[in-house]
Amino acid sequence: MQPSSMHYFPLAWPFLLALGFLFFVVVALVELGILRYAYERMGVPPRYVLAVLLLSLLGSAVNIPVAQLPPERMAAPGVVNYFGMQYVVPTMREYPGTVIAINVGGALVPIILSLFLVVRNGFYGRAAVATAIVAGVVHLFAQPVRGVGITEPMFIPPIVAAITAMALGWRKAAPLAYVAGSLGTLIGADLLNLGRIQGLGAPVASIGGAGTFDGVFLTGILAVLLAPAAGRPRSEDWETGHNI
Repeated sequence: MQPSSMHYFPLAWPFLLALGFLFFVVVALVELGILRYAYERMGVPPRYVLAVLLLSLLGSAVNIPVAQLPPERMAAPGVVNYFGMQYVVPTMREYPGTVIAINVGGALVPIILSLFLVVRNGFYGRAAVATAIVAGVVHLFAQPVRGVGITEPMFIPPIVAAITAMALGWRKAAPLAYVAGSLGTLIGADLLNLGRIQGLGAPVASIGGAGTFDGVFLTGILAVLLAPAAGRPRSEDWETGHNI
């Protein structure tokens, strides 16, 4: 069944289930205490860990419309294959032109968490540089795809973000990678390519949605896995809220 409103999951079910499975693996690791301190290292209280991941995954089905482009011939509803991924093209009979929207799970949640991490860790300059680097690389790989909008290979954002974060700040590589990967992807793939949306016949061009959500979500997972490399935080630092 094809979605017929602004709210739909951007990925085909096999890929969405794969990300869901990855989510439950992280849940299990957190509950076992294996990754709990990794999120502490990122500056996110453990009690919020699962909520952030779940909001990102479930929130990917919610799009908030902000603008609409002039009418054009829309692509037929279905599934579009690109670089090994399958993206959903929704049915939008009530909108004759492409709707520009903001995806809750792929944009709003990562933006809010990224701002929190920047303020908490105080790495404003490094975050700006790392985000610019990731945005530049992602922009080079981003491609317009008819019916979907702008897409990029999902492994590019997390890999570039991880390398950049480790080069700019080893001990804060985890939060820096999340910030750079999330914001860099949204800027490089979506915002810098808004001018290329017209003519693609995409019913919905969602910032942080189809084409970029998978890269943003994987960036969050990889950021967690980077945390142990910086060493275990001291409990007194976490309890007092001091930067480490």
